[in-house]
Amino acid sequence: MKNELNKQELHNLAMNIVGKDLEDQGYEFLGIKSELKTNPQFVALKEKKLHFVVVRAVLYPDDPKKIDQIFMEGIREHALKFNARTFYAGVGIANSKDYELPITKDEDYIVNYDGLQEI
Repeated sequence: MKNELNKQELHNLAMNIVGKDLEDQGYEFLGIKSELKTNPQFVALKEKKLHFVVVRAVLYPDDPKKIDQIFMEGIREHALKFNARTFYAGVGIANSKDYELPITKDEDYIVNYDGLQEI
């Protein structure tokens, strides 16, 4: 294996992509948690409204837009206690040379990210 990215590194990559998108949209970050299995990853303010954002790195051939509804419903219920909106941000990542190959530190990758999906 030549420098294959592990789950945490793939997650960090997805976090960077979503974080940049949120920043570009004018979100103000209140909390950022980048550890795997810690949710939500971003707690942010926009227009004085609290937002919870769950980020997932999704490897090809899985669909980055597919949401685990039961899991996300639990996050949404938690967010409602804080009068917050809940979003899912799935980031599809694939090796640019061959989608079937793993993502490595030495090779380019392709990103499939269509922004936030409100829950």
